[in-house]
Amino acid sequence: MNSSQIQHFNYIFTGTGLSALMTVYKMVLSGKFSNKSILLLDQDLKKTNDRTWCFWAKEETLWNSIIFKKWNSALFANECFNRDLDLNPYQYNQIRGLDFYNFVFESLSKHSNITFLNEKVTDINELETHVFVGTEVSRYTCDYLFNSIYTKAFALSQAKYPVLQQHFVGWFVKTKIEIFNPEQATFMDFSVEQRGNTRFMYVLPISKTEALVEYTLFSENLLSKEEYENEIQIYLKKLDIDQYEIIEKEQGSIPMTSYPFWKKNTKRVLNIGTAGGWTKASTGYTFRNSDKKAEELVQFLSATSPEASGQLKMSSFHKKSRFWFYDLLLLNILHRHNELGSVIFSSMFKKGNPALIFKFLDEETSLLEDLKVILKCPKMPFIKALLRVIFK
Repeated sequence: MNSSQIQHFNYIFTGTGLSALMTVYKMVLSGKFSNKSILLLDQDLKKTNDRTWCFWAKEETLWNSIIFKKWNSALFANECFNRDLDLNPYQYNQIRGLDFYNFVFESLSKHSNITFLNEKVTDINELETHVFVGTEVSRYTCDYLFNSIYTKAFALSQAKYPVLQQHFVGWFVKTKIEIFNPEQATFMDFSVEQRGNTRFMYVLPISKTEALVEYTLFSENLLSKEEYENEIQIYLKKLDIDQYEIIEKEQGSIPMTSYPFWKKNTKRVLNIGTAGGWTKASTGYTFRNSDKKAEELVQFLSATSPEASGQLKMSSFHKKSRFWFYDLLLLNILHRHNELGSVIFSSMFKKGNPALIFKFLDEETSLLEDLKVILKCPKMPFIKALLRVIFK
């Protein structure tokens, strides 16, 4: 194949997960990219309900039409106490992966400047004037590339920044008896055996007889599938649920790290999503963070005039904040003392203002509000972590 046969695009997205689809959807809504050719490449057709995303919000969002379930109340628990959390003015929202994919792809399909190809990316090579992308079946070039294909080795091959995983197995169960409270999500239940880790149950009730019950860990190493599922069975039994049907299962592992993925960004290649550090490092929450980052990225691209587009440098997109540093301290603690997770989160939620905590986790608090949340946490582990980070 000679170069004249290689198709050129203004923008190529390698991987069509949450971050890529959010970004392209917002590019369409902005109305500023209708003259730009956009290619989406992914080996996955996004035709299955492969994951569930949750986020809290105060007002209407772009995604309201596909929210599957909302909760105004949440439960936090450990082996010593239970607390009902009034989330007002927030609501906790659930979106199913397939609903999101269908919603975005239906919108994108109406735009002739956007192409989706079901191909596996095998090669990305940045040149001075363009980026070359190879797949198993073809080759393409673009002015700018947005990559959301996560490379584990980048974070795991270094020791400066701890890397934990938020790993989980969830069962969507239907019970014989009415047992769940569909008005309240279980945000974190640390009453399960910790076994030297940060382990909790996460329950999203859809009705009195249906709920997603998920066993989640913030730790370094994954478990065997049987271990997660045994814990779910034990928990269901504790809730006096003996008869149930498993409708669906989901599992996942989300990296939790303050590793500076953005340092891999270059003049023409920007890493987005998990590959770009868009996941909230201290919690593993992805949806809200990606929503905000995608908005910032579209504004960043829109701010560049067509005649100056050749001067655009993707490496200048990322801005580091103090929240990155807070996450770094927490991960430093959990990496060395993984068993402290329950103590830290419990101290925040036992008497803290739930709305303020959610605002803090969304990175929207003032410095004074930060202190109100942080001072609820045990002091010594954070002081030690601060000293380690400063002197390392």
